[in-house]
Amino acid sequence: MMLRPTKHSHPDRTVVNVALLLLTRLRKRRLDSYSALRSYAKKAVAGGDVLYLPALNFLFLLGLIEYRPKTDAIEYVGPNEAV
Repeated sequence: MMLRPTKHSHPDRTVVNVALLLLTRLRKRRLDSYSALRSYAKKAVAGGDVLYLPALNFLFLLGLIEYRPKTDAIEYVGPNEAV
């Protein structure tokens, strides 16, 4: 999968945009359940439920989030601007 946009890509319906929305929410809350985060993506962007998992994978690869299986939650672990 390529992250480069094409002339047919809608800017709001890309993996990078959904990742930004999820990251913004997680930076505020620090921890959010998997299902609540998916519902948020689905409401925020048309097709957000399809782009949700690739966006999570992208954030995980960047080292910004971690999945907590015991609580079924996503935690923001990226660099904190207060540090």
